[in-house]
Amino acid sequence: MQIFQYILLAFLVICAVSVSFSKRLLNSILIFMSYSLIMSIIWILLESPDLAITEAAVGAGVTSVLFFATLKKIHAMREEDEDSHE
Repeated sequence: MQIFQYILLAFLVICAVSVSFSKRLLNSILIFMSYSLIMSIIWILLESPDLAITEAAVGAGVTSVLFFATLKKIHAMREEDEDSHE
């Protein structure tokens, strides 16, 4: 079980570093979602299910939906798709 916790912590650090180096906004949001899901698993392992549910609902759920809505509103998703087709 200890090895699994270390693996999760390593993924957490990898997500935190990779989101700062990501050039595309959509990739950054997806990395942020995975960060929140990993963090909720860590909260479960720390025997804090209330924080795990909150992290999953707010971190990976509501915040990500708001980020996607913002990208759509500022037309950033369409511009990234056009850049990839060129």
